[in-house]
Amino acid sequence: MSEQTPTANLVVEYLHPEDINIAASVLYKAYHDDPLLKQVLEAKHELDFEKKLRALIREELSSFSQTGQPMVGLYEDKRLLAVACVIADGEQLEASRQWHWRLRLMLSAGYLQTQQLIEKEKAIRSALQEYEPYHFLSLIAVDPQCQGQGHGHYLLQALDDLLAQSDKSKGMAVFITQKGQEQFFATHHYQPLQTLAFSAVEGMLLFKDK
Repeated sequence: MSEQTPTANLVVEYLHPEDINIAASVLYKAYHDDPLLKQVLEAKHELDFEKKLRALIREELSSFSQTGQPMVGLYEDKRLLAVACVIADGEQLEASRQWHWRLRLMLSAGYLQTQQLIEKEKAIRSALQEYEPYHFLSLIAVDPQCQGQGHGHYLLQALDDLLAQSDKSKGMAVFITQKGQEQFFATHHYQPLQTLAFSAVEGMLLFKDK
């Protein structure tokens, strides 16, 4: 995948393997203030939360890599500015999350926290049953130093091309929990489907038809 953006030096490509650690750092910064993760990870101290969040992101990226799920990066002269992780095959990803994955995450994030994350995924899949098969935008982040320059919009436009390449998928879904995110996705024609609540934190499930 290689998609040139309106800005000459920007290009969207599948994430380079050598940039996985950089992608993890970008995602960590973006999700550090996510209200749902703060609740689910249930850390008593900031350092404990940071440790659990880093572990969660590390395990997610590992699962995506092992199952070949699309991980897309926005680059400027080989510098990673933004990243998105998409679930294109939910059954394959779920199959990879057997006891090895769960054990690693439980050891780093905690048993209860791991179970809550799994239950969250199950609830979202249940709410999207009538839209199967679909793509799910699991993670998206722009480097804080590069925000406000339209990079997130470039990335979503590239995901439209990824979606168009699928013969079966009916569209793209995403679950949001932070203010301002709904308007961001609305500009790309994502429509609200359902409000879901996890750990006393409400979020909105959005869907974009192919």
